[in-house]
Amino acid sequence: MMKKILNTPISDEDLKDIKAGDVIYLNGYIVTCRDVAHRRLIEYGRELPVNLQGRAIFHAGPIVKKIDDEDNKYEMISVGPTTSMRMEKFEKEFIEKTGVKLIVGKGGMGPSTEAGCRENKAIHCVFPAGCAVLAATTVEEIENEYWKDLGMPETLWVCRVKEFGPLIVSIDAEGNNLFEQNKVLFNERKDNALKGLYSKVKFIK
Repeated sequence: MMKKILNTPISDEDLKDIKAGDVIYLNGYIVTCRDVAHRRLIEYGRELPVNLQGRAIFHAGPIVKKIDDEDNKYEMISVGPTTSMRMEKFEKEFIEKTGVKLIVGKGGMGPSTEAGCRENKAIHCVFPAGCAVLAATTVEEIENEYWKDLGMPETLWVCRVKEFGPLIVSIDAEGNNLFEQNKVLFNERKDNALKGLYSKVKFIK
């Protein structure tokens, strides 16, 4: 089966046939961007120092290492996802303001992000937790960094990546939410399982 690979810059057309539950990979550029960067843009109105139009962000706090004897050159050591739901209150407006097309993190997101993805044709994906070193191997180069005053985890690290993934699409460009769909399915299965169980232990008082 051929890998589905997105290349930055990502267009609306690129996302048309990608659905919640699909597994995709990314070539091009992804920027680590989490709590404080979202807050600076949305709450404090500070313009981001990097253009995210058609690009991707990663809710992640990486570990990077400075390359000896080279000015402003860094090596990615580990870059695992952080919980995306922390950015839920910012994400819809963040998508609208930046034109970002791909958001990657850990766990699902809620109705605000669903709306942001649907109205602006963007997607949210989950990178498997516990695979931070694997993710780092897909980073060909850290090409730039911004807002280093925030410390290593919150710095905007601009990474050029090759087949970054696997990325599980949790919210597609139509706003379909895999986590919410699965909640309904799993609850139905749970209820059916409990009905069968109760009939077998009804003698317990």
